[in-house]
Amino acid sequence: MNQLPSIPPRDPGFQLGAPMDISATATPAPKFRVKKYLHILRKFWWIPLVTLILALGAAVAEFKSEPPEFVATASMWQTEKLNLGSGAEFAEDQQTYFGTLTAVLQSGTLRDLALQRLAAAGTNNIAVDKNGNPIDVEISVSQAPGSEVFEVQGISLNSVFTPIYLNALIDSYLDYKRTARKDISDVTLNSISDQLARLGEDMKSDQAILTQYEESNNIVVLEQDNQVGGTYLATLRTELADYQLQSNVLSAVALEKGNSFSYETTNVANSLFEQVAGNQTASSPVSQSEMEFQQIETLKFQRAKLGRYLRPDHPKIVDLDKQIAEAQNLLDVYKTQNQQDLATARQALQIRMDGVENAIAYWEGRVNFDSARIAEAEDLKANITRNQSMFDELTTLMNSVDITKNIDQDPLAILQRASGSTHSYAKLKSNIQMASFGGLALGLGIVFLIAWRDDRFSSVVEVNERVGDSVVGQVPEIPELRHGAPAGLLANGSDQHMYVESYRSLRSALLYFAVDGVRPKVLLITSAVPDEGKSTIASNLSCAMALGGSRVLLIDADLRKGALHEVMGLKGKPGLADLLLQPGDLDKIIQSSPMPNLSFLARGSGQRNPGDLFVSRAFDSILAKVREQYDYVIIDTSPVFAADDATTLAPKADGTLFVVRSRFSRSGIVKEALDLLYQRQAAVLGLILNRTDANDRSYHYYKYSEYHKVAEM
Repeated sequence: MNQLPSIPPRDPGFQLGAPMDISATATPAPKFRVKKYLHILRKFWWIPLVTLILALGAAVAEFKSEPPEFVATASMWQTEKLNLGSGAEFAEDQQTYFGTLTAVLQSGTLRDLALQRLAAAGTNNIAVDKNGNPIDVEISVSQAPGSEVFEVQGISLNSVFTPIYLNALIDSYLDYKRTARKDISDVTLNSISDQLARLGEDMKSDQAILTQYEESNNIVVLEQDNQVGGTYLATLRTELADYQLQSNVLSAVALEKGNSFSYETTNVANSLFEQVAGNQTASSPVSQSEMEFQQIETLKFQRAKLGRYLRPDHPKIVDLDKQIAEAQNLLDVYKTQNQQDLATARQALQIRMDGVENAIAYWEGRVNFDSARIAEAEDLKANITRNQSMFDELTTLMNSVDITKNIDQDPLAILQRASGSTHSYAKLKSNIQMASFGGLALGLGIVFLIAWRDDRFSSVVEVNERVGDSVVGQVPEIPELRHGAPAGLLANGSDQHMYVESYRSLRSALLYFAVDGVRPKVLLITSAVPDEGKSTIASNLSCAMALGGSRVLLIDADLRKGALHEVMGLKGKPGLADLLLQPGDLDKIIQSSPMPNLSFLARGSGQRNPGDLFVSRAFDSILAKVREQYDYVIIDTSPVFAADDATTLAPKADGTLFVVRSRFSRSGIVKEALDLLYQRQAAVLGLILNRTDANDRSYHYYKYSEYHKVAEM
């Protein structure tokens, strides 16, 4: 027997024999997938076809049940438009013109005018209904893209009346437009005349006011006075600025501290003092103070020079001290005099500034008064000019309207009159279009509802969304077996590499599916309902395990309808049922298959109530013996909802593999079956998605056939 190495557990929290709650990770609201809808559409393609045929039949029947309609056609076109100036042009864009034309031709006013025209002709050609009223004529207008030709169609139940009414309608339209234009021109002329009269009176009144104003005010003198006053006002403002500057300089000199005067400050002070005092020849107190200050500095320098050689009581030193004291006293006198003179100069300067400011205020008032009177005169002139311009424009406009009053400006003319009518199929075409759209929409909607309510799995993504992320293997569908042919057993050298590799992948998942370091040996294969492919999965998985070198026993535990012996090509009796009814030699009943390492235990004689046999001690004894003899024991049992056998056997196995079939198994039934297994304490290892679509985007496995070809050396 092949001994496989022990593998550490994949999930320490997972206990052997404990159920794995797959539903814990299930998504509550599965998504709707377009691929599934297309698959349902391929299956129920006949539904949209039937609804389309029924809708088209109803449209044709409705058309035949109604009285025939007749259509007549006339053409109108836009001629060149005479441009007589802005007053004669009524411009509108092409789309607006087309919409207006359609609305007017379909209006009740034009219908009444057309009937009045026909009645005035006295030919008694107005068709009436059973109540004696004129029959309705449906009017439609169309325009070919890029052209100025309008096609007017009339549809009614009378073939003779339709073209007659249509010609009367377009004639009434042209007459109505001419009459409306004349009425509008008359109203416009009256309105313009009233405005011209009002403007003439306003112009006379404004001219009289301007003449009276000019008589009472000499505008020329006012303009000259205003110009002279403005010039003098600018001179006064400049003079005031100069005085303000002089005042600031005198204030700075007055605030000078100490006995020292800078030459620049002294010169500025002397100049300002002389300007304010009006004396340019006499020496100012500021100049005298500067002279005394320089003399004191000279004496102090001489004393310091002699003081280095002579004592303080030397006659020369004493004489110098005396001179310095006298000069200092004189400087103090000059400083006091300077402060008084500066204050006098500042006071005189302020008087001059006040006089200039009063003059500025006077001339500002005078200039403003003259400017206001000049502006008033300009406003009167501008008002007269504006009214004159409006008067000239209205005069031109009135002349243009008067010219166009009796000239037909409408660019629309009759190109071709209606000469006869033909049987109309427009309603049939409309009904067919609506029926086609409605029938297809109804059929596709029915298919959509079927797809929406269909909870069958179509891909591994849907299995993960609705049941949980628990798929341990996917087996693709074999195209050759889509019509119900039985699948053969796996064998070395098979050309169906994708199919074979899927079982190898499932085998690898089970080989490394360790629980607490112990690999599950007894595996139960079941499904929710029949025809999901569990027996095929069990037999081919056994072959894959045997091809991998493991000793495998395949047990057919479906004692009611088991047919694995036919798939294996072995005998169906004796088997498991016989051992459970009458214990015997297990080794003699177990059959060897043509494939190495694979043994088989058939179902044996058919039983009606095999569930009673699975709870017996005999089955536990058989299971204990084969557990010791084989690396893996794979049990194929009946579906969960077919009999109670699966839920009875599942707790006795190390793990259960649940098979779901793509586009066959329903999520609600699968969830109920899994819940039932959980209630029986079954350890569900995962789900196997059978017959999945290898072309689906979610399927990525083993599609590269070039990797399965023998490389040439």
